[in-house]
Amino acid sequence: MSNSNQPLAPEDYVEPTCLLCGEPYGAEPMIRAVPQQRIIQKMDEYMSRRDYAGAERHLLYWMEEAKLGQDRRGQLMLSNELIGHYRKTGDRDKALRWADEALGLLEKLDFEGSVSAGTTYVNAATACSAFGDNERAFSLFEKARAVYESGVQVRPELLGGLYNNMALSCKALGRYDEAFTLYDKAMEQMGKLSGGALEQAITCLNMADTVAAQAGLEAGETRIFALLDRALELLQDKAAPRNGYYAFVCEKCAPSFAYYGYFLAAEELQKEAARIYERA
Repeated sequence: MSNSNQPLAPEDYVEPTCLLCGEPYGAEPMIRAVPQQRIIQKMDEYMSRRDYAGAERHLLYWMEEAKLGQDRRGQLMLSNELIGHYRKTGDRDKALRWADEALGLLEKLDFEGSVSAGTTYVNAATACSAFGDNERAFSLFEKARAVYESGVQVRPELLGGLYNNMALSCKALGRYDEAFTLYDKAMEQMGKLSGGALEQAITCLNMADTVAAQAGLEAGETRIFALLDRALELLQDKAAPRNGYYAFVCEKCAPSFAYYGYFLAAEELQKEAARIYERA
């Protein structure tokens, strides 16, 4: 005979929970979002010290947290950061692995027409380009361009980065005229930003390399030197903050100046980068 007055125990009304995620069996797990802004800020600190090992540990730790928390948006952000990290450190396999991961997340999130998709396409394409897969890179850049130019309001730095990197793919594929058109678009977009001089300097150096590839060093000498002079002028822009990113740009640009015989400029850029890193 049952006793209807007997009090219920918790196990009588609480669904059994999964030991791994803590959610009731059969229930949709709650999303526990990772702190994206804090992750990016900490990443900037690592990069200002050139602590690549620390940056990798930081990103991989939060990726595991995002996966445990079912936070696909966080996973997308972290995948994009990992693409860039491994591209900078020259790890082809890991860069392309995270590129594929990010592209897969776009489909799962149904983000394929969003600005986030455009950024992901650019990051994945840049990694492909860095490791020699220029055909795939160009295809991904075209996807990004379709998103960015679709009428959605896109920040100038995103468009500028797209046009500059897409131009590099065109150069690698021998499509020089198309490359110069895209470089001009990149210069225009970066000119809209108060701190855009550094990006314009990088674009000028890319243009110089493209002139050399198309016309040769001797025939293109006048244009090349004009572009180098303009790049140096932009790097000396006093509005650009002398921070970790400025140091990174100096290091990135110095070898190009040395290649074309601007040895004093290259040396000064390396020294400036070292001074900034010492203060960090």
